[in-house]
Amino acid sequence: MTDTSAKLTVGDKTIDLPVMAGTTGPDVVDIRKLYGQTGMFTYDPGFTSTASCESALTFIDGEEGVLLHRGYPIGQLAEHSSFMEVSYLLLNGELPDAETLANFETTITRHTMLHEQLMTFYRGFRRDAHPMAIMCGVVGALSAFYHDSTDIADPVQRKIASHRLIAKMPTIAAMAYKYSVGQPFMYPDNKLSYTGNFLKMTFGVPAEEYEVIPAVEKAMDRIFILHADHEQNASTSTVRLAGSSGANPFACIAAGIACLWGPAHGGANEAALNMLREIGTPDRIQHYIDRAKDKNDPFRLMGFGHRVYKNYDPRATVMQKTVREVFDALKVTDPVFETALRLEEIALSDPYFAEKKLFPNVDFYSGIILSAIGFPTTMFTALFALARTVGWVAQWNEMISDPGQKIGRPRQRYTGPTERDYVPVEKR
Repeated sequence: MTDTSAKLTVGDKTIDLPVMAGTTGPDVVDIRKLYGQTGMFTYDPGFTSTASCESALTFIDGEEGVLLHRGYPIGQLAEHSSFMEVSYLLLNGELPDAETLANFETTITRHTMLHEQLMTFYRGFRRDAHPMAIMCGVVGALSAFYHDSTDIADPVQRKIASHRLIAKMPTIAAMAYKYSVGQPFMYPDNKLSYTGNFLKMTFGVPAEEYEVIPAVEKAMDRIFILHADHEQNASTSTVRLAGSSGANPFACIAAGIACLWGPAHGGANEAALNMLREIGTPDRIQHYIDRAKDKNDPFRLMGFGHRVYKNYDPRATVMQKTVREVFDALKVTDPVFETALRLEEIALSDPYFAEKKLFPNVDFYSGIILSAIGFPTTMFTALFALARTVGWVAQWNEMISDPGQKIGRPRQRYTGPTERDYVPVEKR
């Protein structure tokens, strides 16, 4: 809704641009007619000051450290909800009642199996293939197996595709892990929860009974909740951009996985864990803090600061508590965790980090938890993709349902040569 207008003066010409307000957060200046009125584009590398869409899913206030899913604080959801309930919330807008949630869980359970021919698809990869490479390929290939859910103009098919992607991603990720370690694939066990089923498919073997440890199951469920959606980040924007062309949902989510694979996006928890291992013990922390302050030293503290959050990442608070619960349940004694706690304490009391607003983020702790559970670092981003699939799917559905949606087509500030005539090769 247009509430007021902003005036832009270019030379001797002044134009009015509508200012639009959301339900919360900053207002936006509507520049859709800017080019037609002035012949100019805006210039915003990285889109850091650009709202590319309207969305009712997730709200972030980076200055205050707030993250809401459909209005609900992430801390409350992580503490009291389940990943399946949060998935329903993101897809449908409201929390379900008990019967609706049970029906939703049953629907997801019915789609956990993969087409048997996909087993052959896995075996076409090298054994040392990165799990994200496998996931990109397998998820993209789903459109070749499920033709009855690729018509994006049909709301029923969109719903089926959404359920299939959420249900099959744990199976796809677990099979990628099993293939990398040379173990047989485990079929889904639909008597278990969504997260418990994933743990069994990942760490279970056919010859033995697998016991799901409640504290580990809860920790993984929390990690999934904390990574379910995060507004218009790089991978989500990639999914929306791919979807704007009319691409099928499986291709769109594969595009999101490819973007997430980048170390600047999905690999931060692995980098944070590697940094903590490099530091080793609490007595070595000050040396590394001094290095981080030195502009001439390439060392950087990983797991601190965030592109959006300029305050404490609300997800990090949940993760810190969860680390202790997992370590107690698994009887783990790891100096990496003690180093993490001490590093956080020192960094938060150091004016240098406060001035630069370098607070611990969710990646600071999640890598420690995943490592304690038994995941290799190569699986960290794959687990991120598993959890983020529900956010990607919800964002994709929201975009497709918008009648005013247009194909994404950013413009540019051209800095190349001006027009010139072609010169034949013998005259150059």
